[in-house]
Amino acid sequence: MYKPVDPKVDFARQEEAVLKFWEDNDIFKKSVSARDGKSDYVFFDGPPFATGLPHFGHFVPGTIKDIIPRYKTMKGFRVERRFGWDCHGLPVENLIEQELGLNSKTEIEKYGIDKFNEACRASVLRYVKEWKRTITRLGRWVDFENDYKTMNPDFMESIWWVMKSLHDKGLLYEGYYILPYCPRCSTVLSNHELNLGGYKDVHDPAITVRFKILPPVKNSAAGKTFANRFGTNDLPENTYLLAWTTTPWTLPSNLGLTAGADIEYALIEYEDAYYIIAVPRLEAYFPKEENKPQQKKAAPSEYKIIWKKKGAELEGLRYEPLFPYFKQLAADENGVNPEAGSGAFRLLLGDFVTTEDGTGIVHTAPGFGEDDNRVFKNSGVPTVCPVDAECKFTAEVKDYQDVFVKDADKQIIDRLKAEGKLFKRDQILHAYPHCWRCSSPLIYRAVASRFVSVEKIKEKMLNANAQIFWQPDHIKSGRFGKWLEGARDWAISRNRYWGNPIPIWKCPDCGTTICVGSRAELKELSGVYPEDMHKHFVDKITIPCKNCGGTMKRVPEVLDCWFESGSMPYAQQHYPFENKEKFEKNFPADFISEGLDQTRGWFYTLTILAAALFDKPAFKNCIVNGLVLAEDGKKMSKSLRNFTDPNKVISQFGADALRLFLMNSNVVKADDLKYSDEGVRDVLKGILIPFWNSYSFYVTYANIDGVVPPAGVNSDSADSGLEKLISSLNNPLDAWILSVTEKLVQDVTAALDNYDLSQAVPPLVEYIDLLNNWYIRRSRRRFWKSENDSDKTQAYETLYRALKKFSLIAAPVIPFITEAIWQNLKTETDAPSIHLASYPEYNKNIRNTALEFKMKTVQKAVSMGRALRYQFNLKIRQPLKAVEIVTRNTEEKKVLLEMEESIIEELNVKEVIFHEKEDELVEYSAKANFRILGKELGSSMKKAASIIEAMNSEEIRNILEGSTLSIDIDGKTVEITAEKIIVNRIEKASLKVVNEGTLTVGLNTELTEELIMEGFVRDLVRGIQNLRKDCGLEVTDRINLFVSASENTADKVTLKKAFAMFRDYISEETLAVSAEWLEPSAMKSACASGKQNTASVEAGMQIWEIGLHRHC
Repeated sequence: MYKPVDPKVDFARQEEAVLKFWEDNDIFKKSVSARDGKSDYVFFDGPPFATGLPHFGHFVPGTIKDIIPRYKTMKGFRVERRFGWDCHGLPVENLIEQELGLNSKTEIEKYGIDKFNEACRASVLRYVKEWKRTITRLGRWVDFENDYKTMNPDFMESIWWVMKSLHDKGLLYEGYYILPYCPRCSTVLSNHELNLGGYKDVHDPAITVRFKILPPVKNSAAGKTFANRFGTNDLPENTYLLAWTTTPWTLPSNLGLTAGADIEYALIEYEDAYYIIAVPRLEAYFPKEENKPQQKKAAPSEYKIIWKKKGAELEGLRYEPLFPYFKQLAADENGVNPEAGSGAFRLLLGDFVTTEDGTGIVHTAPGFGEDDNRVFKNSGVPTVCPVDAECKFTAEVKDYQDVFVKDADKQIIDRLKAEGKLFKRDQILHAYPHCWRCSSPLIYRAVASRFVSVEKIKEKMLNANAQIFWQPDHIKSGRFGKWLEGARDWAISRNRYWGNPIPIWKCPDCGTTICVGSRAELKELSGVYPEDMHKHFVDKITIPCKNCGGTMKRVPEVLDCWFESGSMPYAQQHYPFENKEKFEKNFPADFISEGLDQTRGWFYTLTILAAALFDKPAFKNCIVNGLVLAEDGKKMSKSLRNFTDPNKVISQFGADALRLFLMNSNVVKADDLKYSDEGVRDVLKGILIPFWNSYSFYVTYANIDGVVPPAGVNSDSADSGLEKLISSLNNPLDAWILSVTEKLVQDVTAALDNYDLSQAVPPLVEYIDLLNNWYIRRSRRRFWKSENDSDKTQAYETLYRALKKFSLIAAPVIPFITEAIWQNLKTETDAPSIHLASYPEYNKNIRNTALEFKMKTVQKAVSMGRALRYQFNLKIRQPLKAVEIVTRNTEEKKVLLEMEESIIEELNVKEVIFHEKEDELVEYSAKANFRILGKELGSSMKKAASIIEAMNSEEIRNILEGSTLSIDIDGKTVEITAEKIIVNRIEKASLKVVNEGTLTVGLNTELTEELIMEGFVRDLVRGIQNLRKDCGLEVTDRINLFVSASENTADKVTLKKAFAMFRDYISEETLAVSAEWLEPSAMKSACASGKQNTASVEAGMQIWEIGLHRHC
C-alpha cells in the first residue's frame, strides 16, 4: 500500500518536510560523496555581497546554478558546489559610512582607518543567515560550510600572487587617464563598471559661450587662410567662436576648442558682432522668422553669412582665455609656449565633433574628457585638473576654491553673463552615468591609477572567448564578443580602505618599486609575516630599499573588488600555495551562470585574468539569464514597492512553482521577464497541481485495488525491464505514453547537455498535459472498472512507470514535488532520494514513432475542435451533433479514421463525418497576397487583385490542392499558386470551421432538444462529483441521490424529462445506489432535515438542485 495522497496538498508546507528529509539524511553531502572516484564536473559560483538580502535577480541564476549541477550529479559526475562571499569594496564601505555618520574620505581618516575597516569586517556578513535560509528554501543545494570569503588571508594571498604574475608579465602599469570618478566615494570606476550603475535622466544646464578671436598661429592652417587679414572683413576683431557645453563647471579649465575637419563652418554677422559656427547648426541658433517659436517672433535681425570654410582651414585660430586661471599656458602667434609646448587656447581638430547638437565647436578641457585629453596628446600642454579627491575646486581656481564642481555651475554662468561671454542659456534632459555603488552622478576627470594592460592581451581574450560555449549563443559574438573587441586597459586601483591592498612597495627617495606575491615573500623582504593582510595592518610594514638604502612603503590604494571576484578560481583554492594539482586538473571550470549584466562584470574579469595568466578561458560553458523586472516593466524597487517579498512568494506558492515560472520563461534566453505573483499562481494551478493530481489518481486507485509497485521496475539509468512490458501491451495508449516518456528523456537530456533551458523545460510542461489530459482521461475507466484483468494491470504499471520516470527527468528543475512523489513510489532497490538516483538513459527501442504520429494527429484535430468550442462559447459538456473533417494528407485521414471513437469522446460529439473536399464545409473567396505578388507585378498589381477576387470556389480549391492557375496581366502570364493568395473560408449553415495546414475541422452546432437535455445532465453530473469531493467522500463511496429543479428555473419540465431520460447514466457516473426526482417543494423539505449535502448547479439558463448522502 502506498501512503494516501492529499489531493489538496499545501505545496509550501510539503516542501518544508522535504527540506527536513534532505537535512536529516545529509542527502546533498551524499550526492557528492556517492560520486567519489567519478569524473569531476567543475562549477564556479560568483560571490554576492552579504550586505543586502537576496532578491528575484538572484533567484534566476541561483535556480540555473542548481539545475545544471543536480542534472550532472544524476548523470554520474562528482559536483562540488562551493558558495562564496564578496566581502570587500564600496558597497560595504558605503553602508558603514551611513551607520557611522561619515560623509567623506576626510571624515573616515579622522575617524581612523583601522576602526573603519574593523567596522566593515564586523558587518560584512550580517545577512549570511538570511542568505542561507533563502537559498536553501529555494531548493538550491550549495556548500556553505566550505564557503570562500574574499577577506580571508588565504584568498587575499592568492590575489597577491595574481598581481605579481601580471607584474612579471609586464601587464601592470601606472598611468594618468581620464576615468569615470565618483565624488561621493572619492575613487575611480573601471569602464565596465559604468554599465552596472546605469544611466539616469537628469536636467543639466546647456550653455553656449562666445570665445573672442585673436590673430591665428602664423604657421597653422588658419594662419595661411587668414594671412595678414586679421582685423579685416575676412576675420574682424570682434569675431567669436561659439561653443556649447552641458558642464559649465569645466569652463575654468578650458584649454582649447575643437572643430571637425570636414564640417563646414560659417562666419556670420549678427547684431554688431561676428560669430563662427557650423553651417548645419545655423537654423538651430538663428531660425528664420517663419520658423521661430511664437513667443520669439519679435527677435531682432536676421544673420548675414560672410563666408563658409571647412574646419580644416580654421585649425590654429587663437582666442582669449575665458578665465584667467591658466592664461600662462596660451600659445603665442608662433604656436609655442615656454611652459606648454605648442600652447593652449587655440582651435584644434577632432574626429569626435558632430553637428547633432551644440554649435559644431566643442569646448575642450583635457583634464575632464577622454576625447579632450586625446586631442591634446603630445602637444606639450599639461593636463589641468584643479579639483581635489572630493571634486571640489582647489586653490588654482581661487574664485571657487572648496566649492563642489556641480555646485559652481550657477556662479560660473552668472559670471559669464555679467562679462558678456554667455551667448545662450538652456536646460537639457539627458542620460548621465551614475555610480553603481552609491548612485551619485559621476565625473570624468584625469586621475592616476594602476592598470592591467588589457589591450596587450586582447587577442588572447578573443581566443579564450572562441572556446566558450554560450547559451544563448548570440552572447559570444554579440554583447560579450563586441565588448572584448573594444576592451580598454582596466583601472584596478581604488583610493579607498576596505579592500585587498595593492601589494606594491615604493621607495619615496629613488622611486624603486617591488610587487610582492605572498606573505612569505613579504616576511623575507621586511621581516614581518602579516597574519592579517588588510590596509591598516600591511601599511605599517616597510621594506629596506636595496637600491638607495631608503625605506619603501606600500602604495596607498586597494584593489577593485571586481579584481577579487575575477580571481576567485585561484583564490578559493589558495592557489598556487595549496591545491595546485587539484586546481590545474580542474581548470577551466565546466560551467558558470549569471545575469546579462555580468558580460561586462564577472564574465569579463574572469576572462581577462585567465587569458593573462594561463592563455585559457576561465570557464567552458555559460548560461546567461535576462533581468527580472516588476510587473509594470520597471526595475524592481523597494521604495516603489512594486514586487512581492520573494520569501512570501515561496511561502504562498512553494519554491517549485517559482522555479518553474522563472525557468519556463524567456529570462533563460537572456531576455527580460516581467515578474507577477499571478504568473507563479498560474504555474501552480496549470502545471504542478495537474501533475500532483495524476500522481494522486494513481495512488488512490492503486490503494483501492491493492496494487503495489511492479517487481523489477528500475526507471533510472537504463530501464531494462521496460522493453519486456512494451512487447506485452494490448492498449495503444500504454505504448504511446511510454513512447512519449522516452522521447522526453531524449529531448530533455539533449537540451540540458546543450545548457539550453528554453528547450529543456517546455517539454516537461507539455508532458504533464499529455499525461493528465490525454492518457489518464482516456484511460480512467480502465482504473474504475471492478474486475482486475490484464488490461487494468498494464494500465497501473504503465502509469507507475510514467510517473516515476517523469519525476526523475524533472527532478533537477522541480526538486521538491519529485522528491515527495519518489518517496511514496520508490521500492527497496531504489535510491533513498530521487536526487541520489541516476538520470534516465534514452532507449530508442521503447519509441513507437508511428503511434506518436497517430496520437499527435488526433490531438491536433481535437485541439482544433476545442478551439472552435472556446471561440464560439460552446462548452465542452454540451454534446454536439457531429464534427466534420477534411484532410488533404492521406496519412492523417487514415489515422483519424482509426481514432474516430477517441475524437467522439474528446469533442463530445455524436459522430465524425469525413469529407473529401473542403468546399463541402465552406465556400471560398480569395484576395491577392500583396506582400508576395506586389514584388512580382509592381504597377500591375491592382489588375491581378481584381482577377483573384473574382475566382470561384472550385478554382481556389484546385490551387489549395497544389494546382497552378495562369492569368494574363497586360500580356504577361502570371502563375497563381497557394502562397500568392489569401483564402477566406465562409462556413455553411450551422457549421463553425477552422483550418490548419492540410486539416480542416468543422463543428455542427445545430442543437436538438435531446442534445440540449444531455448537456444539462452533463452539467448535473459535474455538480454531483464536485459535491462528493466537498463532502469528503471516498472515490468508492456509494450515495443516495435526490435531484430537482430550482424554484427559480422557468423550464422545470425539461429538467425533469432530462433526468428521466438519463437516470441510468447519472447513477453510473456518480455511484448512486438510488437516484430520485423530487418536486421543488419536496426537495426543500428533504434538505431542511439537515441529513442531505446540497448544492445548486447551473446548466445554461436552468438550475438543478441536488442533495446526496453516503449510502449505508
